[in-house]
Amino acid sequence: MKVASLKARMFNRAASNPKNKPGEVLEALGLKRGEWVADIGSGGGFFSLRFAEVVGRSGRVFAVDVDPGMLEFIKATARGSGLANIETVLSRGGELALPERSIDLVFMRNVYHHLTDRVEYFRRLRRFLKPKGRIAIIEYKGAKPLTFRGLFRHYVPRETIIEEMKKAGYEVSQEFTFLPEQSFIIFRATN
Repeated sequence: MKVASLKARMFNRAASNPKNKPGEVLEALGLKRGEWVADIGSGGGFFSLRFAEVVGRSGRVFAVDVDPGMLEFIKATARGSGLANIETVLSRGGELALPERSIDLVFMRNVYHHLTDRVEYFRRLRRFLKPKGRIAIIEYKGAKPLTFRGLFRHYVPRETIIEEMKKAGYEVSQEFTFLPEQSFIIFRATN
């Protein structure tokens, strides 16, 4: 748990860094009380915890991650903060255990580049969304070749995301340009 806790704190520091504009991200999402959110790739839970505060007791947040230690950290932090509306979900092999047709917002921050067969992933994800559900993707736009992000391809160009999401059955609903290193696009399913 100690290693997971250190890693979770590191992820939360990065998410809360003012250069990443977390307050503006939350505002742009326009969440409302009672909404259900899936934070896929929740890491240390920085956004999951903020979402839980915004959606209130009548809302629900699913913190989804592949790392059980991260999910334990989120559970403990939520308990310590008195937030009873967060449920942790362990993702294995790209499968998600979420209630169908119940999610108002799927949120992914710096996760898109980790997904394999993204078109199929997002086609399958559609079954969890409410009819007017949204998917928010924040992803690094690019990287210099000899940096960690560049060497390990921890980015996906904006155009690629839009093209793949279109193939999966989504269209751009909103796009924000206030993040200096990342694209921030909200998608809705096409009919």
